[in-house]
Amino acid sequence: MPYYEVRVTTGDKTGAGTDCNCDIVLLGKNGEHTKTAKLDNWSSNDFERAQVDVFKFKDDVDIPEVTEIKLRRDQAGLFSDWFVDKIEVLNLKSGVASVFPIIRWIRPGVAFYVRKYDTFLPQFDPRLDQRNAELQEKRQLYEYEEKILGLPVQVKKVPEDEEFSICKKWDIYERNAILIAGKTVEIILGGGSWKDLEDLKDTVSCQMFGQPKIYKYGMLTRFGVTDENLKPFLEGLTISLAISKKRLFIVDFEILVGITCLEEYICPAPIALFFVNNKGHLVPVAIQLFQQKGSDNPVFLPSDPKYTWQIVKMWYNVADSNYHQAITHLGNTHFLMEGICIAANRCLSPSHPMFKLMAPHFLHIIAINNLGLGFLVSPGGWIDKTMAIGNMGVFELAAKGARSWRMDCDGRYPEFLKSRGLYCKDGSILPMFYQRDDMMALYDAINNYVTKYVNLYYDSSQKIESDVEIQNFGQELVKGKSKGGCGLVGVPFKDEKFSTPDQLILVFTCAIFTSSVVHAAANFSQYDAYGFPPNYPLKLKGAPPKNKDQMKEEDIIKCLADKSSILDTMVITTILSERTNNALGDFEVTYTYDPAAVDIVEEFKKELQDIKTKIQQRNEKLERGYDYLLPTEIPNSISI
Repeated sequence: MPYYEVRVTTGDKTGAGTDCNCDIVLLGKNGEHTKTAKLDNWSSNDFERAQVDVFKFKDDVDIPEVTEIKLRRDQAGLFSDWFVDKIEVLNLKSGVASVFPIIRWIRPGVAFYVRKYDTFLPQFDPRLDQRNAELQEKRQLYEYEEKILGLPVQVKKVPEDEEFSICKKWDIYERNAILIAGKTVEIILGGGSWKDLEDLKDTVSCQMFGQPKIYKYGMLTRFGVTDENLKPFLEGLTISLAISKKRLFIVDFEILVGITCLEEYICPAPIALFFVNNKGHLVPVAIQLFQQKGSDNPVFLPSDPKYTWQIVKMWYNVADSNYHQAITHLGNTHFLMEGICIAANRCLSPSHPMFKLMAPHFLHIIAINNLGLGFLVSPGGWIDKTMAIGNMGVFELAAKGARSWRMDCDGRYPEFLKSRGLYCKDGSILPMFYQRDDMMALYDAINNYVTKYVNLYYDSSQKIESDVEIQNFGQELVKGKSKGGCGLVGVPFKDEKFSTPDQLILVFTCAIFTSSVVHAAANFSQYDAYGFPPNYPLKLKGAPPKNKDQMKEEDIIKCLADKSSILDTMVITTILSERTNNALGDFEVTYTYDPAAVDIVEEFKKELQDIKTKIQQRNEKLERGYDYLLPTEIPNSISI
């Protein structure tokens, strides 16, 4: 008589374990099936959270390879809810094992069928009615809402499955309390007041001045620079020659014009020129703190009085830091990816291979955004306490950034670089721009991974066009926010449909790359940048200089933030710089079990390991290595 072993892995979620009665039926490819078997070990407490339970039973029917199972539970017991991660079945006679990924709550009184590997395009799913009913339920749970005018859509009400566990929430708040205590002592002992600028020398040195952002070639008529005033700083080059040699870059923060600031604080909207010197260092050579040139808005130069030039650079960094938090970090990663996550959950079945591809990279995005809106970006919260533009200014600026974001440019890293004149693979442009080099390598790896994955399931355009779920996904990405969609621009949804693998590859690469690499680049250097406030201030007291009069040390000290603001900045940026999820490719939840797809995942992991080795070898040769984008330092998803 055939003998079967069934291994049940209960999920690691709050309330996942159950006291209910559960039974199973095993099915074969020709419709043969066993009798109903009760899953119960009378001597143990089965189905506890994150527990693996093993059951054995005999049956008259021999199914050499089990290809489908039917699960059913009742509502018995005090705790009857049940979240199952996976079920493995072994025919002890044939030795053939089958795995059935479930990753779902099992509803009471309803038979739930799952086939081996649970990976089907909808047109090939033999249980389409069950699939459609499940999606209908998810659409009711994942509803869009434009919570803040102009920002990307968010979920109307956080689904229970997306909430942080109590332990996770407590860990964040406890960490905050511990850090506040520690940093308070540090400040009391001298870290919070500025008696002189000795510690500032290295911080504001030209060679270490920030990371390049939104750099473009060319000049602006409203920027009052000339060959004559830049001549001492361009190492014998004219402005036009320096541009042609790809050594002169411009940063224009025009987007900051008109943004609301906190009372008594100012956020400039500067224009600046940066030059790549003969040592390969990117250095500032001209800064105009506001947009229109004039007698009260001069172009500041490195030849200006020492402390005047230092404080001008600090005011420039106020603009850069506020832009970074509002657009680079919050707007273009956190808020943007939540909308795509909602669309995926509404339109793609958990059985869809493309859902399985993206799901590891959406872990905790909804939860952290919900927590963040209440904890950081709220009236009187961290941003109101520490940033010049405050809570309202962040929303205004993020909305401006969202209006200009395009998936086919901003979400496609090589095109993003090309639009700014920064694209190269040989280091000829900005030779020390390691962030770009690492991001390019990672983008290529993710794009290769996604390409293989997409082509595995879509070997013809007809399969794409016949996939109603993927078409619905595309429609919701591009549909306007007022009409119940994400309102994204630049999605390759040509003629209101996806029809080629390349279109899907662009979308999925964008989602994975942004949720992992882009967020890591924007987020995990925050303590190094903001942890010492004079380095990268989020706000300064007083007003930016309007002339080139000589300034003194005490003038800079007076403009620095007070102790409480320093404390808040140090604490929050410490928390934000911590990795709380697994590294890229090491997925917290395994969604992919199809052997061919598993091979693709393993190839991706190998490519990431190769990238890690190359980065480490490069960093060994550098005085100060760039390691924020080591693959082992990049979480799979936005979770902090």
